[in-house]
Amino acid sequence: MEPTGAPWGCGSSLSSIYYNLCDLTKVWGVVVEGVAAVGVVTSFVLFIILMACLPFVEDKKRKATMAFQAGILIFTLGLFGLTFAFIVGRDSTSCTARRFLFGVLFSGCLAFLVMHGLWIALLQRRGRAPRVWILCLGALGLWLVEVIINTEWLIITLTWRPQGNNTVPVPDLWCSIANQDFVMKHIYVMVLLLAVVLMAIPSLTHKQKQWRRDGAYILVTGLLTVAIWVAWIVMYIYGNRVAGNPTWDDPTLAIAAVSNAWVFLFLYTIPELCLLTLKDPDQEEPHDGEHIYPTRKSVYDNIRKGMETPQNVYLENKAFTIDEPTTVPSKPVSPYGGYYGQMRSCVYQPTELAMIANGLTKMDQEAGKFRPTSPFRGSGGSSSPPHSPNSLPS
Repeated sequence: MEPTGAPWGCGSSLSSIYYNLCDLTKVWGVVVEGVAAVGVVTSFVLFIILMACLPFVEDKKRKATMAFQAGILIFTLGLFGLTFAFIVGRDSTSCTARRFLFGVLFSGCLAFLVMHGLWIALLQRRGRAPRVWILCLGALGLWLVEVIINTEWLIITLTWRPQGNNTVPVPDLWCSIANQDFVMKHIYVMVLLLAVVLMAIPSLTHKQKQWRRDGAYILVTGLLTVAIWVAWIVMYIYGNRVAGNPTWDDPTLAIAAVSNAWVFLFLYTIPELCLLTLKDPDQEEPHDGEHIYPTRKSVYDNIRKGMETPQNVYLENKAFTIDEPTTVPSKPVSPYGGYYGQMRSCVYQPTELAMIANGLTKMDQEAGKFRPTSPFRGSGGSSSPPHSPNSLPS
């Protein structure tokens, strides 16, 4: 390959600053580029899913925390996009994006994590959910502090000139910055990272399990972010210089940005999306008395079910099976018809005509047994036999 020719995998008309995006001899650029591209798509899809789930979340407290996930997804998407600025070669545009956006995007993610941990702590202390829009404004305030710091630092470093050489232009002024200065500029981001870890610890003692999970997600995300930052800072300041390979400065920052962005997705955003379907335990009905005191709806459903599928509620008496009718009534039987333990149609109920007919029959039967009495009755109700003509008074 000629020195002036394009590397393997890149076109001859492509600018040299983009060689890392297609150079197959330097695998790190292609690999990091692919991982960052997948991260951009994943972040965008997760943001769409988050917005689509908003009307279907029943828990009002859980719905309030969706603002934190939305903010972190936006800044995580920016971190994946910033990775390309470290893959391409150095020029005024890429160096400005590196120096300004690296701390700004990280501070945005960490600020929303801090406010989420504070939200859980206030929920545990007060017993009610604090207003989320106030905490979102607080997260934006923490983020604006880093924006102001980076803006001032960028202006100062670009306008500063060495003494005695004010008339001599400094070549590559946008990219001429020491590694130690780049790390020291992110002290405020490190403070936010420490605040994430400290704010997540009280959340682990919450009385409800779902909020303890949120605290655990925030804590694990913060601890792994601390590990990534310690690794890239040591490598950026000390490791590359000891190895004698300063060209690994850009890959170090690129790998740090893309790996930390995936940590935000896998350890915080995706688990939080899975918790959106949980119900508020404070609004759930108690399970201890649901069988003792059923709700009105359950009683109504039982009555309606009994009316739709009638059942015989009387007991069959084996002693009177011969006298009972063998035909089954075609009409549906009411579940309350057999109050006396027997079907009403099986009980003999005489009508008025039957009672009159039975009365006349009894009178005819008793006519033969009629005994005549004396027509003469005394005043006292006693009767005496009549006087015969032959009888004499005594």
